[in-house]
Amino acid sequence: MKEFEPLPQPGRLCGRCSPAPCQIQLGGRTPGPQRGWWACRQVPRPVAMGDKSGQSALRTYKSLDEEGLLGSAELPKRPTGSLVMHSMAMFGREFCYAVEAAYVTPVLLSVGLPKSLYSMVWLLSPILGFLLQPVVGSASDHCRARWGRRRPYILTLGVMMLLGMAMYLNGDAIISALIADSRRKPIWAISITMIGVVLFDFAADFIDGPIKAYLFDVCTHRDKERGLHYHALFTGLGGALGYLLGAIDWAHLELGRLLGTEFQVMFFFSSLVLTLCFIIHLCSIPEAPLTDVAKDIPPQQAPQDLASSSDKMYEYGSIEKVKNGYVNQELVLQGGKTKNPAEQTQRTMTLRSLLRALRSMPPHYRCLCISHLIGWTAFLSNMLFFTDFMGQIVYHGDPYGAHNSTEFLIYQRGVEVGCWGLCINSMFSSLYSYFQKALVPCIGLKGLYFMGYLLFGLGTGFIGLFPNVYSTLVMCTLFGVMSSTLYTVPFNLIAVYHHEEQKQRALGGGPDSSGRGQGLDCAALTCMVQLAQILVGGGLGLLVNTAGSVVVVVITASAVALIGCCFVALFVRYMD
Repeated sequence: MKEFEPLPQPGRLCGRCSPAPCQIQLGGRTPGPQRGWWACRQVPRPVAMGDKSGQSALRTYKSLDEEGLLGSAELPKRPTGSLVMHSMAMFGREFCYAVEAAYVTPVLLSVGLPKSLYSMVWLLSPILGFLLQPVVGSASDHCRARWGRRRPYILTLGVMMLLGMAMYLNGDAIISALIADSRRKPIWAISITMIGVVLFDFAADFIDGPIKAYLFDVCTHRDKERGLHYHALFTGLGGALGYLLGAIDWAHLELGRLLGTEFQVMFFFSSLVLTLCFIIHLCSIPEAPLTDVAKDIPPQQAPQDLASSSDKMYEYGSIEKVKNGYVNQELVLQGGKTKNPAEQTQRTMTLRSLLRALRSMPPHYRCLCISHLIGWTAFLSNMLFFTDFMGQIVYHGDPYGAHNSTEFLIYQRGVEVGCWGLCINSMFSSLYSYFQKALVPCIGLKGLYFMGYLLFGLGTGFIGLFPNVYSTLVMCTLFGVMSSTLYTVPFNLIAVYHHEEQKQRALGGGPDSSGRGQGLDCAALTCMVQLAQILVGGGLGLLVNTAGSVVVVVITASAVALIGCCFVALFVRYMD
């Protein structure tokens, strides 16, 4: 270890040892002479030669090139195949979402669900998600399972999705096989179907946060951006395939006759796709247990000493052993705060500490959440009523006419064309996600965010003022731009914010995260989707009844999106 004179201010670049070759101890090993700029790694208080306190006046210096300006070595670069495998969860999730969008209304009608219960079915899941999502996000931040922090939650929620689909697509058949009393059958069929819909929506909404946090844990900042683009790409492909399979008349095909009904056919495809996609996803990138890092760190050790504490440290989020002393400080601070891991987890997971962590979010995180809420409110307002808008306004059909009347058949035709419009939306969302990587260097995240809101606002306003079949289908491509934007840009910004916080903490001037982890921040962002569902489900029905036309929904979506343009341009924080 080479001695240097004390620096007047810790953390400043040291000019004495640059550009001359230096012998510097890095992470417990001496790499030999190296050349480059060096930053002060640790500055203990000065002590005299005879001081028995155990502290030293020596300073440890570390290369900024090796540090990556983050205080830790970079995670390994993930191959494209691993990121594609990781994105398969989004493919399976969106495929099942598309099947639900195509079949849940016919299923609910077929079991005789009263209209008075419709609002409860659609609002119960987002309300539960909005209340519990941060709890699950914080729990995954402190999970000490041997399989990792995120994957146990992803597996559990995936099983819940599969169970929910089985209940709402096969509820009537299950009850018919188990209950012989004709008077009890409808009640049980309605109950099982409702529980299945709520369970599926709850799990499918919840699972997005752990999937994003899993990606952030195991990837470098650059790979996070690549991974989010692949997520959006496969989200669009999964939705498009789901809508295409839902548009096929399975009742007149051999598979439909073999399995019984089209509901059973769609359950067969959905369960197969979901199971395969989640197996591939869970095996994509290994994840280390939280205790792998925490158990090797003495409780009294200061955060500044962590990078050079031991050769046995593990990377944050990966089971690959680190050979240069790397350790992620967020993981260590969560795992090494207390000598009793169970006590620490229990303390962290109280509602009081959770609310305190949410309140401690920096203002730019809250602004990002508000912009996400605005975007999803506009997007859902249009998408949930789009097929009805096509049937009533574009095709001038009547959903309340007799089922053999011309008006009702015209309405059904409009709904079918509306489904093709949703398919166009999914396909273009996937295509646009691919080109986003080329657009980011040109217009940046701010340009992508602003352009997504602006194009969606102008497109929905145009079809609301000038409803036409062909122009509406063309404008569905702009819905795909908005969909891709909502799935990528906000989470890219979360990754940028965390990247910046790690840089500041490594240089000694960063703020304390007060117990917040990437899982909690992703969950808070995903909560805005549930809140948007609550606002849309609770408010737009009343708005349509008051105005007497679904045109007001499209105009409202346009207005909210244009307001979002102003918000993302003025209040959301961007970094170069």
